[in-house]
Amino acid sequence: MGLFDFFKKKAEPEIQEEKEALDKGLEKTKEGFLSKIGRAVVGKSKVDEDVLDELEEILLTSDVGVPTTLKIIQRIEERVERDKYVNTEELDQVLREEIAALLEENSSSDVEHAFAEPKQKPYVIMVVGVNGVGKTTTIGKLASQFHQNGLKVVLGAADTFRAAAVDQLKLWGERVGIPVIDHGMNTDPASVAFDAVKQAVDMNADVVIIDTAGRLHTKVNLMTELSKIKKVIQKFIPEAPHEVLLVLDGSTGQNAFIQAQEFTKATEVTALAITKLDGTAKGGVVIGISDQFKIPVKYIGVGEKVSDLQLFNKKTYVESLFKK
Repeated sequence: MGLFDFFKKKAEPEIQEEKEALDKGLEKTKEGFLSKIGRAVVGKSKVDEDVLDELEEILLTSDVGVPTTLKIIQRIEERVERDKYVNTEELDQVLREEIAALLEENSSSDVEHAFAEPKQKPYVIMVVGVNGVGKTTTIGKLASQFHQNGLKVVLGAADTFRAAAVDQLKLWGERVGIPVIDHGMNTDPASVAFDAVKQAVDMNADVVIIDTAGRLHTKVNLMTELSKIKKVIQKFIPEAPHEVLLVLDGSTGQNAFIQAQEFTKATEVTALAITKLDGTAKGGVVIGISDQFKIPVKYIGVGEKVSDLQLFNKKTYVESLFKK
């Protein structure tokens, strides 16, 4: 199978299973979101100022974020003004359309494949994010899906500040049958990255995924460490890393925004993975982060299974969010 056929056209049962997992994963967000909208419009016949005030509060408590919430409210106000009359029964549809439009504007088109076409193999993914967001688990699930689809994968355990991260990655490697390059704890992360990419080149691997430290003492340390890792990778592949994937915990709401701010200052982030959406009512964070950072949300985590790390599809996400 070719490298960029990873997400080959799926059979209908697979697509249906993914949609069901997404629906289940967003249950808590939907329950809060839709029930609150329902209560906001009880006894109202049209979308007036009171309804818009309620809607603003609903979006904020779903962790859409202040700037994005204000943008959505302004768009709905313009719709009401333009159409002269929008009744409360239409509010769901109007809101759905405006959220879909916002997601469409604020990132590239839906990712149909796991990769952007690189000039050569291996495709190097550097994964960043603070401890506890599900970074190492995301790497394991991603590697497992790649491997299941016939790709040769190498993992680099360069989060050497945390023994648990190295051990966890090695466990994933053993479980899936993927080589994991590690030098143990408190070793040089850049050296691990160097050996991981070298191994990937030597074995003609398709993908190499490098885990990086989630906690360093200062932002300067973080920037220095990530820069060092990039430099050693580029000794083998000048245009690498092809992707810098920032993993964020969707259940932390506004903290995810702060983490995104810190990491986008420290390094050039090219894609986002938002995890743990199944355990939270804060699934609106996907909308706000996509809008505010203009970085494509590439993956979302909606459950424990390997397949519950899904490629993010804007249309399917919005459909699921408003499914009653």
